[in-house]
Amino acid sequence: MFSGVFVEALLSSCLAGMVTGLGGFMIFLKKKYSQEYINTMLSIAAGVMLSASFFALLAPSMSQLVTMISDIHIAGFWYAGAVFCGVALIWILNAVLPHEHAHMGHHGLGMSSRAAWLFIIAITIHKIPEGLAMGIAYGAENLVNPESLTVGIALHNIPEGLTIAISLVAAHYSRIKAALCALAIGFVQPLGALIGVLLIHADEKVVPLGMAMAGGTLLFVVINEILPETYDVKKSNRSAFAVFSGFIFMTYLCLVLE
Repeated sequence: MFSGVFVEALLSSCLAGMVTGLGGFMIFLKKKYSQEYINTMLSIAAGVMLSASFFALLAPSMSQLVTMISDIHIAGFWYAGAVFCGVALIWILNAVLPHEHAHMGHHGLGMSSRAAWLFIIAITIHKIPEGLAMGIAYGAENLVNPESLTVGIALHNIPEGLTIAISLVAAHYSRIKAALCALAIGFVQPLGALIGVLLIHADEKVVPLGMAMAGGTLLFVVINEILPETYDVKKSNRSAFAVFSGFIFMTYLCLVLE
């Protein structure tokens, strides 16, 4: 049973990670990508991730905890605590690991190699909680549909892969090296998935808590990392529409894939 879940989580996280490379190879499709185009793609991805975190992790976790714990106040305490731990985990990781956020107009602009790699480290940090969420979802597949979360994370990886490639090209790397780097970074996700599967199978009682924690990590990634990068005061309506579009699309997928 464990080996089957392990293989499914590993293969799915590898597939989702490879989609990061697909985004990276989009660098060959256009001569220049505007900041507005990138922001719209990332905003859609943020909406997708929000929906996936709520309907594939947070909501099922809450339902399971209420079933397991008769006292609703205690169940709420454990649920809120697990979400907080997920947020705190990535917050600490962000504080400890050196990285920075970079705004790029298009890949025709110059960018230092150091700035590009610090930006890429920021994206790489995201891959760990995303993989963690996938591993936990596959470990709890009797409670949730992990395929919907996999689809959501894979869609989210496309603009992330493109931004990795753009930053490297702006730092004067060749397009092929930039695209291959995006592909390689995508394979950080299976590491997180492995941790998630092991965490869930350590004790089945922690399954709903692990799901809530994973949902918290994804919420942090979206709210603290992605949305601040995409919201332009002059274009806030466009960004909001893109987020809502991604959320509604992923909500539909969660329903039909259930």
